[in-house]
Amino acid sequence: MEFQKDLDARGLNCPLPILKAKKALAGMQTGAVLRVLATDPGSVRDFNAFARQTGNELLGHEEHEAAVKEFTFFLRRK
Repeated sequence: MEFQKDLDARGLNCPLPILKAKKALAGMQTGAVLRVLATDPGSVRDFNAFARQTGNELLGHEEHEAAVKEFTFFLRRK
């Protein structure tokens, strides 16, 4: 998926991935896509709730098995 900004939140626990994503989205234009990389297992639930509460669209997420499970999220700024 094409994205305009990349945020590496791997190794950070709740609420830091959400807070960093919120800050990154605030500096982006409407319609731009942010890719977030995270390792926090609660991030799937957190990013779904964040999208519902803020109106930013969660375009999708992927899970990757590595040494530590990694999650990739794509958010479109409202």
